[in-house]
Amino acid sequence: MNQLANSTSPYLLQHANNPVNWFPWGPEALQKAKNENKLILVSIGYSACHWCHVMEHESFEDVSVAAVMNEFFVCIKVDREERPDVDQVYMSAIQLMSGRGGWPLNCVCLPDQRPIYGGTYFRKNDWTSLLFNLADFYKQKPEEAEEYAARLTEGIQQYESVPFVKEQAEYSKADLDAIIINWKKYFDKEEGGMGSSPKFPMPNNWQCLMRYAHLMQDDSVAEAVKLTLYKMAFGGIYDHVGGGFARYSVDDHWHVPHFEKMLYDNAQLISLYAEAFTWDPDPLYPKIVSEIIGFAQNELMSPEYGFFSALDADSEGKEGKFYIFTKKEIEEILGNDAELFCIYYNITESGNWEEEHSNVLFRNEGDVDLAKKLGLPVEELLDKINSSKQKVYEARSHRIRPGLDNKILASWNGLMLKGLCDAYRAFNKLEYLDLALKNAGFILDNLITADRLSRVYKSTDKNQVAFLDDYANVIDALIALYEVTFDEQWLHQAKKLTDAALTHYYDEEKGIFYFTASDDELLIARKSEIMDGVIPASNSVMARNLKKLGLLFDNENYQQVSAQLLRNIVPHLARYGSSYSNWIMLLIEEVFGTYEIAITGDDFEARRTEIENNYIPNKIMLGGKKGSLPLLQNRFGEVTQIFICKDKTCGLPATDTKTALTGINGF
Repeated sequence: MNQLANSTSPYLLQHANNPVNWFPWGPEALQKAKNENKLILVSIGYSACHWCHVMEHESFEDVSVAAVMNEFFVCIKVDREERPDVDQVYMSAIQLMSGRGGWPLNCVCLPDQRPIYGGTYFRKNDWTSLLFNLADFYKQKPEEAEEYAARLTEGIQQYESVPFVKEQAEYSKADLDAIIINWKKYFDKEEGGMGSSPKFPMPNNWQCLMRYAHLMQDDSVAEAVKLTLYKMAFGGIYDHVGGGFARYSVDDHWHVPHFEKMLYDNAQLISLYAEAFTWDPDPLYPKIVSEIIGFAQNELMSPEYGFFSALDADSEGKEGKFYIFTKKEIEEILGNDAELFCIYYNITESGNWEEEHSNVLFRNEGDVDLAKKLGLPVEELLDKINSSKQKVYEARSHRIRPGLDNKILASWNGLMLKGLCDAYRAFNKLEYLDLALKNAGFILDNLITADRLSRVYKSTDKNQVAFLDDYANVIDALIALYEVTFDEQWLHQAKKLTDAALTHYYDEEKGIFYFTASDDELLIARKSEIMDGVIPASNSVMARNLKKLGLLFDNENYQQVSAQLLRNIVPHLARYGSSYSNWIMLLIEEVFGTYEIAITGDDFEARRTEIENNYIPNKIMLGGKKGSLPLLQNRFGEVTQIFICKDKTCGLPATDTKTALTGINGF
């Protein structure tokens, strides 16, 4: 056992028996490198990462390779999900060096942590050769190594930074058009999504485009969103047997997934499909939401109602083995019902993916069209498929399961809590709210201490810290929970965390939040997360949080910080909309304004539900039978009333939803 044996991270524990003398990131390893004047090898990944497993098996489990690593390097293993701050620094280095990134991420650094070389996956022989060359280079040409490290570190410190913009511009629909016109060039009009392969779900992208399509009345964008939602839900990237989405598809038509299932993807996809239903009430959307939530409860939920991080891509050492079926296996499970199931999910004798005779389940026809083609009533088709699916699910449950990453992260639980609130908002199912409240209780009881967050539940790290994404996503979720319950405890908790984030993460001079707190460990660069990716950037989430909280608490400082953040980013939005989708949603709210809908009185819940049945993406909700928020003052009476406010002006109260919504976004 190496130095990882006492870790709680499943990823680090996977490497605890390697012959490599791995250390976790920390003072012991960093000081050892300085004392021995050795290069540091920082190797970063996560437990569900397929190519991380491949490189471990090929290189890190090999005694001869380990001997080279141990001789010339201090080797440090990092779980990118526990230490995204370390990952950000060295990912920036890799992207500056090669123009691309990914995991496993392997970076060789000077003893003071400054990188000199890096890459992602390396084959065994290439890896060994590279290590020898780098060790020799450092020994023979230390001045060159020092010079290169200095230049690269300067680039890392500047990477993904934006200048402070002082003047407040007037935002308009023309600004939105300029962004979307350029973005449309990347739409795949045949298969949905962006570009070619690989394809990632990118929920925030499609949520942004949905809102744009609705408010700007752009039918072409609306069609692109609907196509993508359908193609993803019908594709092999979706687990048709057990629910939940894989991280991405390796092809351009969503067929073959990279089988790992991440909490953050599924949480955001709950929000996306829930919002889509309010926008366009398609029966596919509640089905997908229900199945994702079922998957999360069955496979990712702890007994305490926290949600685990991920399921591995591999089982029994093979990628996707848990999820694929031969036609013969389906026939053994279903007997006479097998043929219909195989038609429905495109299962063939020869197979539909790389392994002979094996099939990834996917759909390419809607239920109505297929039922018509087969001469069956739709209800009969669905009854047969659902019954067969349950049998296949039961049979699959006896297989060896993919590995579970049982870390519980504040940030990703925030995304899941938000997803559950959005599902309740769209479908008014009390079981979704009940689960949301239990998860919120878990976060409050286990991840918040004296208004500071901990990132990882039950971590053994004595210096347990959180990062800006933890604050941003938990705050966002607590605001959402208030909006569906009108229980102000959630909003006041969100405010406390916001104040802590402003104190410890915000740089007033630069008008941006750092990813790490002012009292955290100092790395070679203090980074800011600005560009939206598979998860929205923590700065964009904070900007939107501050906008909402500024309105709810009538807090001018919150609104000014939000405005400053957006000002800094707006000049970059038109360049590549996909990387700024959450910022664009904030810009949409600036252009169209934000409606503050206050509901007071005994029947507030009935009115809240009625309003949520109407698609108003640019709104915040508040109210109840009592409340302390500024907008609610002197608005409580015997009669239930709805107040619509915008730009610090409120209309006359209405007692029914239809009257209240008159004039909002075309209602």
